[in-house]
Amino acid sequence: MLKKVFLIFLCVMGFFFYGQKIRKHFLEDEKVELHNQLVLETQECLDAKQWKCAEKNVRELLQENPQDENLQLHLAGILFEQERYRECQKYIQTLHFKHSDLDFLMEKSAQLMREMENLEIENSGHFRLEFEGNPSREDVMEALSVLEVAYDSLGGLFHFYPEDKLTIVLYKSTEYQGIDPRPNWVGAVFDGKLRIPVGMMQVRTVYRPVLFHELTHAFVRAMTRAAVPLWMNEGIAQIIDGSQTDKNRPAGNPPTLSELTESFLKQENRQKAEILYWYSEKMVQEMLKNSANPFLDFRDCLKDLKNFGLDQSLKKYFKTSAEELFETI
Repeated sequence: MLKKVFLIFLCVMGFFFYGQKIRKHFLEDEKVELHNQLVLETQECLDAKQWKCAEKNVRELLQENPQDENLQLHLAGILFEQERYRECQKYIQTLHFKHSDLDFLMEKSAQLMREMENLEIENSGHFRLEFEGNPSREDVMEALSVLEVAYDSLGGLFHFYPEDKLTIVLYKSTEYQGIDPRPNWVGAVFDGKLRIPVGMMQVRTVYRPVLFHELTHAFVRAMTRAAVPLWMNEGIAQIIDGSQTDKNRPAGNPPTLSELTESFLKQENRQKAEILYWYSEKMVQEMLKNSANPFLDFRDCLKDLKNFGLDQSLKKYFKTSAEELFETI
């Protein structure tokens, strides 16, 4: 009898011991999985330039590894991108390593603070300013004024307001135009920052629709971390800016759906680019007809792209697919 009790005791202890090991193993696996998910999300936030999300995650990762120089470098850059220039400088001064990017952030922060002071410009509510080539205060304030109007308009249209400030670069030199090389038909551009040639600010009929157009791209970027097909991105931007609406079909061969999905900046030929833009606007116009709340559904469709993909999201909100839209044009 005692022998049986002892054997039962050994079995129970064995189950307990091995159960603890298995539980510990699962907890370690779960911890690794959570860490990997956090790293992935952090990279997505950085790529999408969603700085508040990126800062939260980087600080969490730094708690795990406080001496990680790569994370420290990222945090300094994130503070800079949020216009927290003095905080960025103070943080860099606490770090115990040297890096050319840190030197750049220190110098650039000082330059931007100095230029803001010289131009007597207060921090904008929704935009962070960078200047390349000494723009006039008049140009800067005009750009900000139009962009603030556009920001309110787009926010009301989509019922969405970006969490992070949007960056404007007013430049004179092509060194700061962002995309290199790029076709000569391109004016302003959005590459995560709204890059605006200062010369454009002299002609209101030109720059007003351009600023609305590029800001729409910034809103699209803020609404999703997924890759958005170019026809969808450029189509909605053209509908918002209204400058090309009701233009006749451009001359030339029709594009392929693949060409409408890839970057239009690969096109050196202006005529080909006009065809791509025309088809994009028409496809999005056709898509929006299928909804009672087109801009709200557009917003939600963008949000679902990451989890459901393009055609499933289009079917859900607009009862169509990219191929079907293309074939109707």
